[in-house]
Amino acid sequence: MEKHVTLLLLLVLCQFVTPFNLIMMGSRKGKLKRNLGPEAESNPKMSKGALKTLNQGKGQEITGVTVPAEGKVKGWQFGNQKIACANIDGRLYAVQGACPRCAFDLFKGDIITDDAFEDIPRLACPTCSTTYSLRTGKHGPPLKRTGLAGFVAGLTTTATQTDAGENAKCFVITRDDVSGRLFCKDK
Repeated sequence: MEKHVTLLLLLVLCQFVTPFNLIMMGSRKGKLKRNLGPEAESNPKMSKGALKTLNQGKGQEITGVTVPAEGKVKGWQFGNQKIACANIDGRLYAVQGACPRCAFDLFKGDIITDDAFEDIPRLACPTCSTTYSLRTGKHGPPLKRTGLAGFVAGLTTTATQTDAGENAKCFVITRDDVSGRLFCKDK
């Protein structure tokens, strides 16, 4: 009887599910071969030295993600860790996924390669416009925006003034030329 009720319920609910819902419910989570968070550091089998020399010093292997196209940013998630990865001139850069100032997704931001900014390339938060160096993670001057984006950036700047000086965590992403495997480690 339970199977019939479940089947009937599924049939009734299917009319409300659209392709848009199915895409939005999908997960873009990658997989790390080993967890190198605080839990791994407390594990006696994975000492600090073992973490640094993992995969000949390349870091942890990343699987289940796609590399961003040239000049684009993609968001990767590994468990509760989010990373914004950018591909600029064939080189991969990565910073933490959430803006340290307003906590919005950095992977939705703009890549800046303009010489007017120091320490380029930079990634600008789409909400508060704070820029972060993709090489070092250091915060920099905000990107000047106009229109609605400028208005929202102004509101966010005044609402989050206390966190203005926080830097983003930076990661090193390497790709093995022979196998094409990706590796990630803290900078």
